[in-house]
Amino acid sequence: MIKNFIFYAIVFLPGSNTFDWDNEEIGTPGAFLIRNNHHSEFYLKSLTLEDVPSHGVIHFPCNSWVYPASKYQNDRVFFSNKTYLPAETPISLLKYREEELENLRGDGKGQLQEWDRVYDYEVYNDLGNPDKGPQHARPVLGGSTEYPYPRRGRTDPKYESRLNLALSLNIYVPRDERFGHLKLADFLSYALKSIVQVLKPEFESIFDKTPNEFDSFEDVLKLYEECKPFLLNDWDIGAVDKFAWRTDEEFAREMLAGINPVMIRSLEEFPPASKLDPKVYGDQTSTITKEHIESNLEGHTINEVIIERKLFILDHHDALMPYLRRINSTSTKTYASRTLLFLQKNGTLKPLAIELSLPHPEGDQHGAISKVFVPEEKGVENSLWQLAKGYVGVVDSGYHQLISHWLHTHAVIEPFIIATNRQLSVLHPIYKLLHPHYRDTMNINALGRQILINAGGALEVTVFTSKYSMEFSSMLYKDWVFPEQALPQDLLKRGVAVKDSSCPHGLKLLIEDYPFAVDGLEIWFAIKTWVQDYCSVYYKDDESIKKDAELQSWWKELREKGHGDKKEEIWWPKMQTREELIETCTIIIWIASALHAAINFGQYPYGGYPPNRPAISSKLVPEKGTPEYDELLANPDKTYLKTFTSQFKAVLGISLVEILSRHSSDEVYLGQRDTENWTSDAEALEAFAKFGKKIEDIEEGMKRMNNDEKLRNRYGPVKMPYTLLYPSSEGGLTGRGIPNSVSI
Repeated sequence: MIKNFIFYAIVFLPGSNTFDWDNEEIGTPGAFLIRNNHHSEFYLKSLTLEDVPSHGVIHFPCNSWVYPASKYQNDRVFFSNKTYLPAETPISLLKYREEELENLRGDGKGQLQEWDRVYDYEVYNDLGNPDKGPQHARPVLGGSTEYPYPRRGRTDPKYESRLNLALSLNIYVPRDERFGHLKLADFLSYALKSIVQVLKPEFESIFDKTPNEFDSFEDVLKLYEECKPFLLNDWDIGAVDKFAWRTDEEFAREMLAGINPVMIRSLEEFPPASKLDPKVYGDQTSTITKEHIESNLEGHTINEVIIERKLFILDHHDALMPYLRRINSTSTKTYASRTLLFLQKNGTLKPLAIELSLPHPEGDQHGAISKVFVPEEKGVENSLWQLAKGYVGVVDSGYHQLISHWLHTHAVIEPFIIATNRQLSVLHPIYKLLHPHYRDTMNINALGRQILINAGGALEVTVFTSKYSMEFSSMLYKDWVFPEQALPQDLLKRGVAVKDSSCPHGLKLLIEDYPFAVDGLEIWFAIKTWVQDYCSVYYKDDESIKKDAELQSWWKELREKGHGDKKEEIWWPKMQTREELIETCTIIIWIASALHAAINFGQYPYGGYPPNRPAISSKLVPEKGTPEYDELLANPDKTYLKTFTSQFKAVLGISLVEILSRHSSDEVYLGQRDTENWTSDAEALEAFAKFGKKIEDIEEGMKRMNNDEKLRNRYGPVKMPYTLLYPSSEGGLTGRGIPNSVSI
């Protein structure tokens, strides 16, 4: 009796088809070949065979476009939902398993067509458009020691190829990676709405005699009122509370529960030191002294609070200083910053001092020129303190968008998608584990290269790093370490947690009420338990990991090609043990789902009110004796707004973060699958059901914590509970929900 066989279907029209066979001895269908003789493509979601002799029902999850045979000459193969390691594949399926992977790899030549399903690597050589002039040239990212970068999916063989805006949606990505109809419809409607709100002539009616400036915070709020329905006004930090965002408590709270809660770290030496090469950058040691901060330490000395691990820092000094001279040669005028904070008895953080630094005018080797600002409640000192917080917001906002968001989620995950599709068959258990966490990512990244991160794109217009934005992110990729993307390792590295076997998950948070870390650890360990349960179904020991040819090829290609600029790093897991596989897959799923959700879907709630999260500063701190200083004395709010919030860029920025903060109506969230018949293995299905239930329980726990008034960092002065790691959501702008993948 044949255990597995291939059957063949020629489809003339999409729809219901019947396949009959009479021989009960023929065995169990394991795959089918299909040829489309219709003139149009169609989407084949699944095929189900009922009343199969001696077997019953067999499911074939397809989820793929089938093109006409006149264009796509190869017959398509679809496998049943059985799962096989390479060495366990039935002989009748082995040839098709190998051929399908060869088709997905392509030959690396020629221009790719819309019906192709080829996954291949390319450097970021498509960001610039030098034909428009030297100001539109950008360096190639990836493939060099000067500009290392993760690889992207290959689109077009021509160097620096660009599409005009109207054609951007047609940029090549493998056919099955393109947006579905619902996602595309949602994306286009949101984008069109945002374009309208930027260009709407009615905006002119609210712009007064200073057409590129806001004169007061009331003008900013008026923007929302006058521009209905083009701007939402019921789900952002300014709408919830008009002025609570200006408090020091909220400024500090957002480092723990805002949209970039992955930067704050414990300060272990005072004054803060620099890791920049002193031969190149001179002395970059902080100029903050104990006199600046010791009066605000609840009676403790600096040494005592460092030993007790109660002193923290938001440090944007070393990352920015090497680029600051060039950045400030553009319309941007800003500073490298260090912000010191103290953990108070009530569990909240108190800002102690902000240091703003510029490169020395006589050259980098002379170190930095720095100013230190401390909290003041009245007078010009308070106005200067508010300005200092604004500059910190500018730098943190840009770092968030370019590094925490784009680089550390969108860019670093794309090579995993490519390698998985090239080296792991759809029959492979790890392919089935990871595939849901890749949905829509290649498409959104390709669109991003066309209209967001390209030369003159939206990010260069709305982020302080201007034309140096992607180059800046390349420099920070040099510091990226894959194992440190695991949330527990990240928290330990930043010194905001210590190992403690008496605590849940073996970690003790030094800031007990750290919403991102508290919620994130629950999600992290739920993912890890699910991955462990799932992998244990297929891998009984370490030897089975070593003998898995597809798995070893996948990991080798990921390191040597996908993240090829880091292939010599010694920190890469060797992929020789089950624990290495479990940790690796957990990190991939964490990055694609919860980490991206935590730093993406709060962009409108927190950044939709520009004064709270300014992205660009156009002026430096006014000096005494200048007209700008006199204006600061006379009208500090107007000085703040002139420094950080131009009208056009504010509206453009709001439009951008509104798009990025939305869920599509067909989103699939963590703990869910887009098809229930993704595998036929009962143990795997049982483990996934357990995972889904755990995710639901975690969300209920988050809701209870948000109702606990003692946890002040979860709610804050603005009275917006921390919901960014709530797993579930409906479509639209919700400030919650963890999609399976980097899908927007």
